[in-house]
Amino acid sequence: MDRESVLNLYFLEHRSKLLDIAAFLDRVDRAQPNEKEDERLKIFYQALEILRTKKEGRAKAILNLFSDPTQNPIPTAPSKGACGVYLPPQKED
Repeated sequence: MDRESVLNLYFLEHRSKLLDIAAFLDRVDRAQPNEKEDERLKIFYQALEILRTKKEGRAKAILNLFSDPTQNPIPTAPSKGACGVYLPPQKED
């Protein structure tokens, strides 16, 4: 399939997704800030930077950014649900 065909098929769908992301970031900006910046937002912005590159493999790079790189299972989950990104365990002082 040529580039024009890909754009004709998928452009509007992905334009909509970009607008969803923009609206999400606007909501985050309007929300009352916490004392400490949420790590998920930092990683989200890193993913957006990956999207700006013209390197092949952006989907894999973003998936790896959000994924848990560890090999061994943990004994218990730190919370009830997934948070959408890998957050390394906090070291206790």
